[in-house]
Amino acid sequence: MEMQNGPVEDGVCSSESNQGGTDVWSCKESATASADHLVVMVHGILGSVTDWKFAAEQFVRMLPDKVIVHCSERNASMLTLDGVDVMGERLAEEVIGVIKQKPEVRKISFVAHSVGGLVARYAVGRLYRPPKSDNEEDSSTDTCEEDSRGTIHGLEAMNFITVATPHLGSRGNKQVPFLFGVTAFEKAATCVIHWIFKRTGRHLFLTDNDEGNPPLLRRMIGDCGELHFMSALHTFKRRVVYSNVGYDHIVGWRTSSIRRNSELPKWEDVVNEKYPHIVFEEHCKACDAEQCELSSMEDDGLNKLEEELLMGLSSVSWEKVDVSFHASRQRFAAHSVIQVKDYIAHGEGADVIQHMIDHFLT
Repeated sequence: MEMQNGPVEDGVCSSESNQGGTDVWSCKESATASADHLVVMVHGILGSVTDWKFAAEQFVRMLPDKVIVHCSERNASMLTLDGVDVMGERLAEEVIGVIKQKPEVRKISFVAHSVGGLVARYAVGRLYRPPKSDNEEDSSTDTCEEDSRGTIHGLEAMNFITVATPHLGSRGNKQVPFLFGVTAFEKAATCVIHWIFKRTGRHLFLTDNDEGNPPLLRRMIGDCGELHFMSALHTFKRRVVYSNVGYDHIVGWRTSSIRRNSELPKWEDVVNEKYPHIVFEEHCKACDAEQCELSSMEDDGLNKLEEELLMGLSSVSWEKVDVSFHASRQRFAAHSVIQVKDYIAHGEGADVIQHMIDHFLT
């Protein structure tokens, strides 16, 4: 693998990618030669390429012969206000360029923070390639498992991980904690959010109706023309959501963990020296249409649209990891701490990144 060397830090090399963003890999040639797993890291709203710097370097230190990390930059800063779809198209183009520059990669994973998780979901819908049909001629005598699952632009889809992502949108029912769950505040936010966060705000608050279509997040719980949103999610071997149970004033627990109020677990302080801030974990199996419909009949405070989003996303399995910084000095910045956006300011979230790496399929 040929890469132009940039800064070297503790055995980790990094340089600006030809596609924009930053590539991070092991400086050891023996490790780099076998690394065939591209990990794409996507920042959140008003974010930058440096937001995942700590996590990217940790991934490479812990998995030097497995992964090459690309920290996306195509949607940096004010460009994150252009809308989830526009950002998703940009990210897809960026990933295609990175793959072309790295012909040695065979696998791909995404790790995304906040609204970046929605952008990544859109992008993989664009990048999805369906499995080869049974009647398609194949000179190989062996049938690859990934051929039967579909791929992400020809690569085997491994891990799709979101961190504090508003999968159910951000409107109503305490989905945005800084509005304090006050109905009047939440209704007012729905009316004015586009003034602040422009088109992305409309997508998050489910108020967009481009050309009379349903809101984008509603369209993203199915396959839509050439955009195979749910087929792409299903292609990944793992789907994981990391969520703050409290003190995240940007994204609420329920929307980031894809749960109804009644499904939020009762958690207690757990004595775990390795992951002191992980307070609950569960593996949720995919539910079929009938199971989802039975669950949706419960009156749980969700409006019809949010319930549709939850049901759609529940058609695939998820690993759910709940995180609490309630005893941390940095707890009021939980939305950034869970990502370790800056190690000096948000270093207490390092155990969450370690948990991510320890459970990562390579």
